[in-house]
Amino acid sequence: MNGILSFGLILTFGLVAFCTVKWRDVTCIGPTPVHLFTFIAILFTSGLDVGLIMFPLAEFGGYADEPAYAFANPLAIEFGFWGFLIWAFYFLTAFYFCVIEPRVGFFEIPLVKLINNIVIIGTCAFTASLFLIYLPGYVPEIGDGETVVPAFYLIVFLTILAAAYSSTDLKYVRVLSVGSTFLFIALILGMWASAGMGLDGVGQNLGLLGAYFGNLHEFVLPLTDYHAFYLFWWFAWSIMIGQFTSRFVGGLKTWQLLIALLVFPSIPLAIWFSVLYFYHENGISTAGLTNVAMIAVGITFVINSLDSLIRLYTDNLSITVERLGRPLYIAGNVGVLFALTLLFQSQWLQIQWVGSVVIGLYLACVLYIALRHRSTVMAIRTSPEDRALDFHKVESVH
Repeated sequence: MNGILSFGLILTFGLVAFCTVKWRDVTCIGPTPVHLFTFIAILFTSGLDVGLIMFPLAEFGGYADEPAYAFANPLAIEFGFWGFLIWAFYFLTAFYFCVIEPRVGFFEIPLVKLINNIVIIGTCAFTASLFLIYLPGYVPEIGDGETVVPAFYLIVFLTILAAAYSSTDLKYVRVLSVGSTFLFIALILGMWASAGMGLDGVGQNLGLLGAYFGNLHEFVLPLTDYHAFYLFWWFAWSIMIGQFTSRFVGGLKTWQLLIALLVFPSIPLAIWFSVLYFYHENGISTAGLTNVAMIAVGITFVINSLDSLIRLYTDNLSITVERLGRPLYIAGNVGVLFALTLLFQSQWLQIQWVGSVVIGLYLACVLYIALRHRSTVMAIRTSPEDRALDFHKVESVH
Protein backbone atom coordinates (compact mmCIF):
# COMPACT_ATOMS: atom_id res chain seq x y z
CA MET A 1 0.00 0.00 0.00
CA ASN A 2 2.99 2.31 0.36
CA GLY A 3 3.20 2.50 -3.42
CA ILE A 4 -0.36 3.84 -3.56
CA LEU A 5 0.51 6.29 -0.78
CA SER A 6 3.68 7.54 -2.48
CA PHE A 7 1.77 8.10 -5.72
CA GLY A 8 -0.89 10.03 -3.82
CA LEU A 9 1.68 12.23 -2.11
CA ILE A 10 3.49 13.10 -5.34
CA LEU A 11 0.15 13.87 -7.01
CA THR A 12 -1.01 16.01 -4.09
CA PHE A 13 2.10 18.14 -3.72
CA GLY A 14 2.28 18.56 -7.48
CA LEU A 15 -1.30 19.82 -7.53
CA VAL A 16 -0.59 22.18 -4.62
CA ALA A 17 2.28 23.74 -6.55
CA PHE A 18 0.21 23.96 -9.76
CA CYS A 19 -2.81 25.59 -8.10
CA THR A 20 -0.69 28.09 -6.19
CA VAL A 21 1.12 29.21 -9.33
CA LYS A 22 -1.82 29.07 -11.75
CA TRP A 23 -4.38 30.81 -9.54
CA ARG A 24 -2.14 32.63 -7.07
CA ASP A 25 -4.14 35.90 -7.17
CA VAL A 26 -7.67 34.46 -7.26
CA THR A 27 -9.69 35.74 -4.29
CA CYS A 28 -11.23 32.74 -2.54
CA ILE A 29 -14.69 33.32 -1.03
CA GLY A 30 -16.79 30.58 0.52
CA PRO A 31 -20.61 30.47 0.64
CA THR A 32 -20.59 31.66 4.29
CA PRO A 33 -17.31 33.58 4.76
CA VAL A 34 -15.98 34.41 8.20
CA HIS A 35 -13.10 36.50 9.50
CA LEU A 36 -9.62 35.01 9.44
CA PHE A 37 -9.39 34.18 13.17
CA THR A 38 -12.71 32.32 13.11
CA PHE A 39 -11.70 30.52 9.91
CA ILE A 40 -8.41 29.36 11.42
CA ALA A 41 -10.20 28.29 14.62
CA ILE A 42 -12.72 26.24 12.59
CA LEU A 43 -9.92 24.76 10.51
CA PHE A 44 -7.72 23.95 13.50
CA THR A 45 -10.36 22.34 15.67
CA SER A 46 -12.17 20.56 12.83
CA GLY A 47 -9.00 19.42 11.08
CA LEU A 48 -7.39 17.90 14.15
CA ASP A 49 -8.69 15.35 16.59
CA VAL A 50 -8.02 13.79 19.94
CA GLY A 51 -4.81 12.15 18.68
CA LEU A 52 -3.12 15.55 18.99
CA ILE A 53 -3.73 15.45 22.74
CA MET A 54 -3.20 11.74 23.42
CA PHE A 55 -0.51 10.55 21.01
CA PRO A 56 2.69 12.63 21.48
CA LEU A 57 3.71 11.63 25.01
CA ALA A 58 3.44 7.98 23.99
CA GLU A 59 5.37 8.51 20.74
CA PHE A 60 8.48 10.53 21.63
CA GLY A 61 10.31 7.51 23.04
CA GLY A 62 9.52 5.38 20.01
CA TYR A 63 10.88 8.00 17.63
CA ALA A 64 14.15 8.13 19.58
CA ASP A 65 14.62 4.38 19.21
CA GLU A 66 13.77 4.11 15.49
CA PRO A 67 16.82 4.31 13.14
CA ALA A 68 14.70 5.65 10.26
CA TYR A 69 14.14 8.86 12.28
CA ALA A 70 17.79 9.35 13.22
CA PHE A 71 18.13 12.43 10.98
CA ALA A 72 16.12 14.53 13.48
CA ASN A 73 15.16 14.66 17.14
CA PRO A 74 11.83 13.18 18.39
CA LEU A 75 10.24 16.62 18.77
CA ALA A 76 10.96 17.49 15.13
CA ILE A 77 9.63 14.09 14.00
CA GLU A 78 6.39 14.56 15.95
CA PHE A 79 5.94 18.03 14.47
CA GLY A 80 6.58 16.61 11.01
CA PHE A 81 3.71 14.16 11.47
CA TRP A 82 1.27 16.92 12.45
CA GLY A 83 2.48 20.33 11.26
CA PHE A 84 3.33 22.64 8.39
CA LEU A 85 3.82 20.69 5.13
CA ILE A 86 1.03 18.23 5.85
CA TRP A 87 -1.52 21.08 6.00
CA ALA A 88 -1.00 21.50 2.25
CA PHE A 89 -3.54 18.64 1.96
CA TYR A 90 -6.21 20.89 3.45
CA PHE A 91 -5.15 23.84 1.30
CA LEU A 92 -5.60 21.80 -1.87
CA THR A 93 -9.07 20.53 -0.98
CA ALA A 94 -10.29 23.82 0.52
CA PHE A 95 -9.19 25.68 -2.62
CA TYR A 96 -10.75 23.03 -4.85
CA PHE A 97 -14.16 23.11 -3.17
CA CYS A 98 -14.13 26.90 -2.89
CA VAL A 99 -13.12 27.71 -6.48
CA ILE A 100 -13.16 24.67 -8.80
CA GLU A 101 -15.84 22.20 -7.65
CA PRO A 102 -18.75 24.65 -8.22
CA ARG A 103 -17.70 24.73 -11.91
CA VAL A 104 -17.25 20.98 -12.46
CA GLY A 105 -19.55 19.20 -9.97
CA PHE A 106 -17.37 16.09 -9.67
CA PHE A 107 -18.54 15.39 -6.11
CA GLU A 108 -22.17 15.68 -7.24
CA ILE A 109 -21.82 12.57 -9.41
CA PRO A 110 -23.97 9.99 -7.57
CA LEU A 111 -21.30 7.29 -7.26
CA VAL A 112 -18.65 9.80 -6.19
CA LYS A 113 -21.03 11.35 -3.67
CA LEU A 114 -21.77 7.91 -2.21
CA ILE A 115 -18.09 6.97 -1.90
CA ASN A 116 -17.19 10.35 -0.42
CA ASN A 117 -19.88 10.10 2.24
CA ILE A 118 -18.85 6.55 3.14
CA VAL A 119 -15.34 7.94 3.66
CA ILE A 120 -16.67 10.74 5.87
CA ILE A 121 -18.78 8.42 8.01
CA GLY A 122 -15.94 5.92 8.35
CA THR A 123 -13.44 8.60 9.37
CA CYS A 124 -15.87 9.96 11.96
CA ALA A 125 -16.02 6.52 13.52
CA PHE A 126 -12.23 6.13 13.38
CA THR A 127 -11.83 9.40 15.31
CA ALA A 128 -14.19 8.17 18.02
CA SER A 129 -12.43 4.79 18.15
CA LEU A 130 -9.04 6.41 18.79
CA PHE A 131 -10.58 8.31 21.67
CA LEU A 132 -11.99 5.06 23.06
CA ILE A 133 -8.72 3.15 22.69
CA TYR A 134 -6.57 5.79 24.41
CA LEU A 135 -8.95 6.72 27.23
CA PRO A 136 -7.80 4.02 29.70
CA GLY A 137 -4.24 5.35 29.80
CA TYR A 138 -5.41 8.86 30.63
CA VAL A 139 -8.01 7.92 33.23
CA PRO A 140 -6.32 5.07 35.13
CA GLU A 141 -8.66 5.74 38.05
CA ILE A 142 -11.32 3.95 36.00
CA GLY A 143 -10.38 0.31 35.42
CA ASP A 144 -6.80 -0.96 35.25
CA GLY A 145 -5.35 1.75 32.99
CA GLU A 146 -5.27 -0.54 29.94
CA THR A 147 -8.64 -2.19 29.42
CA VAL A 148 -11.65 -0.48 27.85
CA VAL A 149 -14.38 -0.85 30.47
CA PRO A 150 -18.11 0.01 30.16
CA ALA A 151 -17.58 3.51 31.58
CA PHE A 152 -15.36 4.39 28.61
CA TYR A 153 -17.97 3.20 26.13
CA LEU A 154 -20.46 5.47 27.89
CA ILE A 155 -18.09 8.47 27.65
CA VAL A 156 -17.60 7.91 23.91
CA PHE A 157 -21.33 7.38 23.39
CA LEU A 158 -22.13 10.67 25.15
CA THR A 159 -19.42 12.46 23.13
CA ILE A 160 -20.95 11.22 19.85
CA LEU A 161 -24.38 12.25 21.15
CA ALA A 162 -23.13 15.78 21.93
CA ALA A 163 -21.58 16.05 18.46
CA ALA A 164 -24.78 14.87 16.77
CA TYR A 165 -26.80 17.43 18.73
CA SER A 166 -24.39 20.30 18.02
CA SER A 167 -24.45 19.48 14.29
CA THR A 168 -28.14 20.41 14.18
CA ASP A 169 -27.32 24.13 13.94
CA LEU A 170 -24.36 25.91 12.32
CA LYS A 171 -24.20 28.45 15.13
CA TYR A 172 -22.59 25.78 17.32
CA VAL A 173 -19.63 25.50 14.94
CA ARG A 174 -18.33 28.97 15.72
CA VAL A 175 -18.94 28.60 19.45
CA LEU A 176 -17.27 25.18 19.62
CA SER A 177 -14.34 26.09 17.38
CA VAL A 178 -13.43 29.36 19.06
CA GLY A 179 -14.13 27.91 22.51
CA SER A 180 -11.99 24.84 21.83
CA THR A 181 -9.16 27.02 20.59
CA PHE A 182 -9.12 29.01 23.82
CA LEU A 183 -9.37 25.81 25.89
CA PHE A 184 -6.38 24.39 24.01
CA ILE A 185 -4.39 27.58 24.65
CA ALA A 186 -5.36 27.40 28.34
CA LEU A 187 -4.20 23.77 28.48
CA ILE A 188 -0.83 24.70 26.97
CA LEU A 189 -0.36 27.60 29.41
CA GLY A 190 -1.45 25.48 32.37
CA MET A 191 0.94 22.62 31.56
CA TRP A 192 3.75 25.08 30.82
CA ALA A 193 3.30 26.80 34.19
CA SER A 194 2.94 23.50 36.04
CA ALA A 195 6.18 22.15 34.56
CA GLY A 196 8.15 25.27 35.48
CA MET A 197 9.94 25.25 32.15
CA GLY A 198 9.90 29.03 31.70
CA LEU A 199 10.34 30.89 28.45
CA ASP A 200 13.88 29.57 28.04
CA GLY A 201 12.62 26.00 28.13
CA VAL A 202 10.04 26.71 25.44
CA GLY A 203 12.61 28.57 23.35
CA GLN A 204 15.14 25.76 23.56
CA ASN A 205 12.59 23.17 22.49
CA LEU A 206 11.26 25.35 19.69
CA GLY A 207 14.85 25.56 18.46
CA LEU A 208 14.84 21.79 18.05
CA LEU A 209 12.20 22.18 15.32
CA GLY A 210 14.93 23.48 13.04
CA ALA A 211 15.74 19.82 12.40
CA TYR A 212 12.30 19.48 10.78
CA PHE A 213 12.64 22.44 8.45
CA GLY A 214 16.21 21.45 7.60
CA ASN A 215 14.99 17.99 6.58
CA LEU A 216 11.62 18.92 5.10
CA HIS A 217 12.20 16.72 2.06
CA GLU A 218 12.39 13.65 4.30
CA PHE A 219 8.70 13.98 5.18
CA VAL A 220 7.37 14.06 1.62
CA LEU A 221 7.28 10.27 1.23
CA PRO A 222 6.64 7.67 3.97
CA LEU A 223 9.59 7.08 6.27
CA THR A 224 8.18 3.99 8.02
CA ASP A 225 4.94 2.05 8.22
CA TYR A 226 3.93 4.23 11.18
CA HIS A 227 4.56 7.40 9.19
CA ALA A 228 2.52 5.83 6.39
CA PHE A 229 -0.33 5.28 8.87
CA TYR A 230 -0.29 8.99 9.68
CA LEU A 231 -0.24 9.97 6.00
CA PHE A 232 -3.16 7.69 5.15
CA TRP A 233 -4.94 9.28 8.10
CA TRP A 234 -4.35 12.77 6.68
CA PHE A 235 -5.60 11.65 3.26
CA ALA A 236 -8.74 10.22 4.87
CA TRP A 237 -9.46 13.61 6.45
CA SER A 238 -8.40 15.80 3.56
CA ILE A 239 -11.42 15.85 1.24
CA MET A 240 -14.04 16.24 3.93
CA ILE A 241 -12.15 18.92 5.89
CA GLY A 242 -11.54 20.85 2.68
CA GLN A 243 -15.18 20.52 1.71
CA PHE A 244 -16.31 21.75 5.12
CA THR A 245 -13.82 24.58 5.71
CA SER A 246 -14.13 25.91 2.15
CA ARG A 247 -17.54 27.25 3.19
CA PHE A 248 -15.87 29.72 5.54
CA VAL A 249 -12.98 31.10 3.45
CA GLY A 250 -13.20 34.87 3.77
CA GLY A 251 -11.56 36.59 0.80
CA LEU A 252 -7.98 35.31 0.95
CA LYS A 253 -6.01 35.12 -2.26
CA THR A 254 -4.82 31.63 -3.17
CA TRP A 255 -1.23 32.20 -2.06
CA GLN A 256 -2.47 33.76 1.19
CA LEU A 257 -4.73 30.77 1.81
CA LEU A 258 -1.75 28.42 1.39
CA ILE A 259 0.42 30.41 3.80
CA ALA A 260 -2.42 30.73 6.30
CA LEU A 261 -3.01 26.98 6.33
CA LEU A 262 0.67 26.09 6.58
CA VAL A 263 1.66 28.66 9.19
CA PHE A 264 -1.20 29.57 11.53
CA PRO A 265 -2.12 26.04 12.71
CA SER A 266 1.58 25.14 12.99
CA ILE A 267 2.33 27.81 15.61
CA PRO A 268 0.16 26.37 18.42
CA LEU A 269 1.21 22.85 17.38
CA ALA A 270 4.89 23.77 17.74
CA ILE A 271 4.35 25.27 21.20
CA TRP A 272 2.17 22.36 22.33
CA PHE A 273 4.69 19.73 21.26
CA SER A 274 7.53 21.74 22.85
CA VAL A 275 5.73 21.71 26.20
CA LEU A 276 4.93 18.00 25.94
CA TYR A 277 8.53 17.22 24.98
CA PHE A 278 9.70 18.95 28.16
CA TYR A 279 7.40 16.63 30.13
CA HIS A 280 8.84 13.64 28.27
CA GLU A 281 12.49 14.61 28.64
CA ASN A 282 12.15 15.42 32.34
CA GLY A 283 9.92 12.49 33.27
CA ILE A 284 7.14 14.74 34.57
CA SER A 285 3.92 12.87 35.29
CA THR A 286 0.59 14.09 33.93
CA ALA A 287 -1.44 12.06 36.43
CA GLY A 288 -4.34 13.74 38.18
CA LEU A 289 -5.60 17.19 37.22
CA THR A 290 -3.41 17.45 34.11
CA ASN A 291 -4.83 14.22 32.70
CA VAL A 292 -8.35 15.43 33.43
CA ALA A 293 -7.65 18.70 31.61
CA MET A 294 -6.17 16.85 28.63
CA ILE A 295 -9.21 14.57 28.44
CA ALA A 296 -11.56 17.57 28.65
CA VAL A 297 -9.82 19.32 25.75
CA GLY A 298 -9.67 16.02 23.87
CA ILE A 299 -13.44 15.63 24.22
CA THR A 300 -14.05 19.13 22.82
CA PHE A 301 -11.79 18.29 19.88
CA VAL A 302 -13.71 15.10 19.19
CA ILE A 303 -17.05 16.92 19.41
CA ASN A 304 -15.74 19.61 17.06
CA SER A 305 -14.48 17.13 14.50
CA LEU A 306 -17.58 14.94 14.56
CA ASP A 307 -19.88 17.98 14.50
CA SER A 308 -18.25 19.21 11.28
CA LEU A 309 -18.28 15.83 9.59
CA ILE A 310 -21.79 14.84 10.63
CA ARG A 311 -23.10 18.12 9.24
CA LEU A 312 -21.16 17.53 6.03
CA TYR A 313 -22.36 14.02 5.22
CA THR A 314 -25.94 14.68 6.34
CA ASP A 315 -26.08 17.74 4.06
CA ASN A 316 -24.56 15.72 1.20
CA LEU A 317 -27.07 12.90 1.65
CA SER A 318 -30.05 15.19 2.40
CA ILE A 319 -30.68 13.52 5.77
CA THR A 320 -31.07 16.84 7.51
CA VAL A 321 -32.87 17.97 10.65
CA GLU A 322 -35.50 19.68 8.51
CA ARG A 323 -36.25 16.45 6.69
CA LEU A 324 -36.07 13.93 9.56
CA GLY A 325 -36.81 15.98 12.64
CA ARG A 326 -34.25 16.49 15.40
CA PRO A 327 -34.88 13.28 17.45
CA LEU A 328 -34.62 10.91 14.48
CA TYR A 329 -31.65 12.84 13.04
CA ILE A 330 -29.71 12.58 16.30
CA ALA A 331 -30.66 8.95 16.99
CA GLY A 332 -29.72 7.80 13.48
CA ASN A 333 -26.31 9.49 13.50
CA VAL A 334 -25.45 8.29 16.99
CA GLY A 335 -26.46 4.70 16.19
CA VAL A 336 -24.44 4.49 12.96
CA LEU A 337 -21.32 6.19 14.33
CA PHE A 338 -21.22 4.25 17.59
CA ALA A 339 -21.59 0.93 15.75
CA LEU A 340 -18.78 1.82 13.33
CA THR A 341 -16.64 3.04 16.24
CA LEU A 342 -16.81 -0.46 17.70
CA LEU A 343 -15.75 -1.95 14.35
CA PHE A 344 -12.69 0.31 14.16
CA GLN A 345 -11.89 -0.35 17.81
CA SER A 346 -11.85 -4.09 17.07
CA GLN A 347 -9.59 -3.35 14.04
CA TRP A 348 -12.08 -4.92 11.66
CA LEU A 349 -11.82 -1.67 9.69
CA GLN A 350 -8.52 0.10 8.87
CA ILE A 351 -7.92 3.80 8.21
CA GLN A 352 -5.37 2.80 5.52
CA TRP A 353 -8.25 1.48 3.42
CA VAL A 354 -10.08 4.77 3.74
CA GLY A 355 -6.97 6.75 2.82
CA SER A 356 -6.44 4.61 -0.29
CA VAL A 357 -10.01 5.29 -1.43
CA VAL A 358 -9.39 9.03 -1.04
CA ILE A 359 -6.25 8.83 -3.19
CA GLY A 360 -8.41 7.12 -5.80
CA LEU A 361 -10.89 10.01 -5.61
CA TYR A 362 -8.04 12.50 -6.12
CA LEU A 363 -6.92 10.70 -9.27
CA ALA A 364 -10.47 10.27 -10.60
CA CYS A 365 -11.16 13.98 -10.08
CA VAL A 366 -8.04 15.02 -11.97
CA LEU A 367 -8.90 12.70 -14.88
CA TYR A 368 -12.52 13.87 -14.91
CA ILE A 369 -11.46 17.51 -15.15
CA ALA A 370 -8.83 16.76 -17.81
CA LEU A 371 -11.35 14.88 -19.98
CA ARG A 372 -14.54 16.90 -19.41
CA HIS A 373 -13.81 20.37 -18.01
CA ARG A 374 -10.23 21.24 -18.85
CA SER A 375 -11.00 24.47 -20.73
CA THR A 376 -13.50 25.62 -18.08
CA VAL A 377 -11.08 25.08 -15.22
CA MET A 378 -8.09 26.60 -16.98
CA ALA A 379 -10.16 29.73 -17.68
CA ILE A 380 -10.97 30.35 -13.98
CA ARG A 381 -10.04 33.85 -12.82
CA THR A 382 -12.33 34.39 -9.82
CA SER A 383 -14.42 32.61 -7.22
CA PRO A 384 -17.93 31.66 -8.41
CA GLU A 385 -19.96 34.73 -9.33
CA ASP A 386 -22.62 34.15 -6.67
CA ARG A 387 -20.10 34.56 -3.84
CA ALA A 388 -20.09 37.80 -1.85
CA LEU A 389 -17.76 38.77 0.99
CA ASP A 390 -20.57 39.08 3.53
CA PHE A 391 -19.33 38.18 7.02
CA HIS A 392 -22.86 38.36 8.43
CA LYS A 393 -24.24 35.66 6.15
CA VAL A 394 -23.12 32.86 8.46
CA GLU A 395 -25.44 34.24 11.18
CA SER A 396 -28.52 33.45 9.07
CA VAL A 397 -27.53 29.90 8.16
CA HIS A 398 -28.62 26.96 10.35
